[in-house]
Amino acid sequence: MPSPRRVLPLVPVLLCTLAALAVPHAAAEEGRGAAAGPPDDGGLSTRVARLYREAARATDRYEADARRLEQERARAGKLDRLLATKRREAEVIRADVGRYARAQYRAGGGLPVTAQILLSGDARALMSGQRAVWRADLALQNVIDRSRRAERRLAEERRRAEERRQRLEEHSAELDGKRKRIESTLEEARTLLQNRADASVAAGSCRGAVRLEQPEPSAPGTWVTPVEEYALSAGFGQGGVRWASRHTGQDFAVPIGTPVRAVGEGRVARVSCGGPFGIEVVVEHPGGYFTQYAHLAAVTVDQGQRVTAGQWIAQSGTSGNSTGPHLHFEVRVTPRSGSALDPVPWLASHGVPLG
Repeated sequence: MPSPRRVLPLVPVLLCTLAALAVPHAAAEEGRGAAAGPPDDGGLSTRVARLYREAARATDRYEADARRLEQERARAGKLDRLLATKRREAEVIRADVGRYARAQYRAGGGLPVTAQILLSGDARALMSGQRAVWRADLALQNVIDRSRRAERRLAEERRRAEERRQRLEEHSAELDGKRKRIESTLEEARTLLQNRADASVAAGSCRGAVRLEQPEPSAPGTWVTPVEEYALSAGFGQGGVRWASRHTGQDFAVPIGTPVRAVGEGRVARVSCGGPFGIEVVVEHPGGYFTQYAHLAAVTVDQGQRVTAGQWIAQSGTSGNSTGPHLHFEVRVTPRSGSALDPVPWLASHGVPLG
């Protein structure tokens, strides 16, 4: 029979073992995300954010160039029409000159002016008529010269317009190629970012918050949309097989890695990973309202952190129960699901209508 001294020390060992096994489970259930995973150096998220801005700038430059090119094409078309009109006018003038010359020849019989004077019965009348003819010839020649100068000027302007158009087309093609290369690189980085987010959700623990370069802070008391550019997709209360009952928020269709903004100032009440919402952030605002940002690819804030309106708090993704890249946005009266209200009129009441 074993001695009691050898049995008693096993009790604290067993208790410690059970406690150690229980701690990871409790941590996963409690935080599922309050920075339980390994810290994130932010390299990939920073790269996505940088490429996101570069792609936006490249697109803006390309679209501005396309507008200039369209204006140059319109200007060239207008010059073409003016030049065609001027050439038709010149043809009419040349035809009139021909008729005038033939009439003069018939009237004078092809004789020199001196001979016409000698043969004329009224030399004074002939000279007066001849001066009128000279003046008419001079006026006609001036008209011809002006027409030719105008035609040459229009032709030169049209040539320069064509050169500008060719340069713009070459520049536009160059910008388009650069834009496509940036977007291709961005798409690859987005895929990596989402793969890492999916791994975090599968593990049930978030990586640490990444630190991104923030935009200029908004004025206190202002409100903004959760993403700057978007297309609205599924709305509040919408039915469908994707939800257990009704859709509890407003979806914003945006690419992976799009900066997600706090709609107003407040405090980060929850950061979590796992479950149907994937990676999510919940912000508490003054007045007792909470906003939720879900299906994220990365977060840029810590639980308990104060945030301002427009501050980047995350990057969008398609983690959790998601059919494609988008931001799921909710307004709640508690930090937990089940207390959501329609976010569209709520945002509108805060001066933020959704277009």
